[in-house]
Amino acid sequence: MAYWLLKTEPHEYSYSDLERDGSTVWNGVNNNLALKHLRIMTIGDLVLIYHTGNERQVMGIAEVISQPYPDPALNDAKRVVIDLRAVRKVPQPVTLAQIKQDKSFENFDLLRLPRLSVVPVSEFHWQRLLQLSGN
Repeated sequence: MAYWLLKTEPHEYSYSDLERDGSTVWNGVNNNLALKHLRIMTIGDLVLIYHTGNERQVMGIAEVISQPYPDPALNDAKRVVIDLRAVRKVPQPVTLAQIKQDKSFENFDLLRLPRLSVVPVSEFHWQRLLQLSGN
């Protein structure tokens, strides 16, 4: 099992929307590195859903429930999507400011590559983020 962080604009699709829907197709990923990460996701991987924009915070946990597959809305086999299901909202959102203040995140790709929408998360960083969220 691997851990990931997926970014979303909350006014377009928020963690609350995922909770309401139960599951969703995660699409709209365009960046080559982000697509590379999406292609190696597998069923059972866990994902932190991160709201971008004005919020900039980890909101909840989801689980990958499909292997990556070509986006059915596009005619481009390189553009893949995955299916996600909501697991739970974090007790307390973890803000970008908190992450930046914590020295253990010095080499975290969320900070190193701030425009990347699909970010691998080490087990250490996963556990630390859960700890910061009150989990």
